[in-house]
Amino acid sequence: MKQDIKSMLPSELEEYFKSTGIQKFRAKQVFSWLHKGVRNFDEMTNISLELREKLDNEFYITVPDLIEKQVSKVDGTEKYLWCIQGDDLVECVLLHYNHGNTVCISTQVGCRMGCTFCASSLDGLKRNLSASDMLDQVLFTDSKITNIVLMGIGEPLDNFDNVIRFIRLICHPSGLNIGARNITLSTCGVVENIDRLACYDVQLTLAISLHAPDDETRSLLIPLNKNTGVANLLDAGERYLKKTSRRVSYEYSLIDNVNDTIRQAELLSHLLKNSSCHLNIISLSNVSDRRFKPSTKENSKKFIDILDKNKVNYTIRRSLGSDIEASCGQLRHRVLKSRT
Repeated sequence: MKQDIKSMLPSELEEYFKSTGIQKFRAKQVFSWLHKGVRNFDEMTNISLELREKLDNEFYITVPDLIEKQVSKVDGTEKYLWCIQGDDLVECVLLHYNHGNTVCISTQVGCRMGCTFCASSLDGLKRNLSASDMLDQVLFTDSKITNIVLMGIGEPLDNFDNVIRFIRLICHPSGLNIGARNITLSTCGVVENIDRLACYDVQLTLAISLHAPDDETRSLLIPLNKNTGVANLLDAGERYLKKTSRRVSYEYSLIDNVNDTIRQAELLSHLLKNSSCHLNIISLSNVSDRRFKPSTKENSKKFIDILDKNKVNYTIRRSLGSDIEASCGQLRHRVLKSRT
């Protein structure tokens, strides 16, 4: 069986070359080529034909196929639908900002978290993505990437080991060398793996999808909360801050007549008043196969006025890609439905 060479760390490549009697410096050359997005070993022009043939016999290089690309006429946001390693479909989104380009990538083929407002879990979980599957979403977008968000299809902390490997690869100086502080990982609240992540002391930004200040509402939106609870989740966020000295962000999508009441704004303010976290207020994306709708302008204003009154540290996140299927899982779900 051939091995996935793009998921290998430089130390692992060095060990392979050492074990086969090949000079160790070749590992750095191969690693560099892989992170330039080569599609086959023949493109590694500073490596001998004999070594290229040997590598080709023992390893494979993952290369995704582009199924569909959408470009927003409003803000230039780009949505990619990739086919990876056979017939698995995943999405990523390229966002253009003044400070650089951010790619939002998927970490799983589907999702098993079952969040009731999200399109990502409509078709269930098929498999975890490998580190190379995640890396390809960065390598094969059409722009130089400065920031990465693990906030696409899937729950990153449900694919913990591969996500950590991806982060180590993407941050490596011989690869794309993207700093950990330019990476954001979003989770719906896998508490045990938030604590596990903190032990790695990776200086990324942790974004926790809160979406409700009370257990009844959050359990309706995020079934995982039934086994966790809001209080326990916030405690995990505080432990993460204490361990890493990195401020946690909480995501809150305003949903009409679900989590956008004055009472919930007051409760949210109370929960966060003694925290150094940052709150991101998000406008919910319409998903045709979900029953929830975005909060009205009137209710959103009332909610935000309460946050202001209580001096909550928040940002209203600007919605991008509103004229394309930029929300997680929508494009993939539409294509999968068309195939049935």
